[in-house]
Amino acid sequence: MSRFWSPFVKDLVPYVPGEQPKLQRLVKLNTNENPYGPSPRALEAMRAELNDSLRLYPDPNGERLKNAVAAYYGVTPNQVFVGNGSDEVLAHAFHGLFQQELPLLFPDITYSFYPVYCNLYGVKFETVALDEGFQIDVADYARPNGGIIFPNPNAPTGRLLPLQAIERLLQSSPDSVLLVDEAYIDFGGQTAIGLVDRYPNLLVTQTLSKSRSLAGLRVGIAVGHPELIEALERIKNSFNSYPLDRLAIAGAAASFEDREHFERTRQAVIGNRQVLVAGLERLGFEVLPSTANFVFARHPGQDAATLAATLREQGIIVRHFRQARIEQFLRITVGTPEQNQALLEALHTL
Repeated sequence: MSRFWSPFVKDLVPYVPGEQPKLQRLVKLNTNENPYGPSPRALEAMRAELNDSLRLYPDPNGERLKNAVAAYYGVTPNQVFVGNGSDEVLAHAFHGLFQQELPLLFPDITYSFYPVYCNLYGVKFETVALDEGFQIDVADYARPNGGIIFPNPNAPTGRLLPLQAIERLLQSSPDSVLLVDEAYIDFGGQTAIGLVDRYPNLLVTQTLSKSRSLAGLRVGIAVGHPELIEALERIKNSFNSYPLDRLAIAGAAASFEDREHFERTRQAVIGNRQVLVAGLERLGFEVLPSTANFVFARHPGQDAATLAATLREQGIIVRHFRQARIEQFLRITVGTPEQNQALLEALHTL
């Protein structure tokens, strides 16, 4: 701690990202990266930006990307916000929409950045317990609140809330914002973006890090009513007017335009997930139903922390959370068939 810090800094508990180890011959299944590369059209679009124009600032509004997102989802560009990764988009939402008198509600087991943002921006919050099956019960949220947020599918559980349940939440809290964080929606769920024209209190965020294989590019989006988008724009332009560089705008836009590559790699991950789940279940694991590019599994006869440590010794990295209720689970990213097989073979010997 430094005497030069602002007073609030010493009390911050920062988010801890997934480990990025520098090991050779590593089977890396801990950070939910896509095992397949990005669209060749996205790569080509980014290469085309490597010219003298880099001396100029990028478009502060990212219009090319907004137009591509709007065309993909059948919305208008003024319903789209773009930012430097979905984490930045979420940060602007916490700052611009959730600083209310009543508390923000989110699950007790969910994306661990949510309480970090609450502490950073002074947002009151209450956690709502998942049920015994680690699912969200929408009835638990039908109470006065200053907003509701959750990933769909939830992380780290991978469980999906159907659109009908999301509509019930929107109808029960018409005077507060519901933010649906769809980082993993493309791996088996149905996006809530189709509801934004009917519910002015709905904001949907997505990332290009998972299903579009662009984790290294750092691009996130939000779709919602223009008034919600305006709030995010006001925060963005008071913080960083140029969140996306020329390469990011070009590559992200092209990834939305290349539907064939997106669909092919998305279906490959879904197929690999099915094989991985079947393999884990044959080894005696209990695996929660997942619509994400990861699975959440536990073994009734083996300690999760010990399993994670033993796998690491064999060059296989998975994610273990030391949190009440889920300390015996491992979150395992769906890899290539070869990576998944290496994991299953290692587990078979334990």
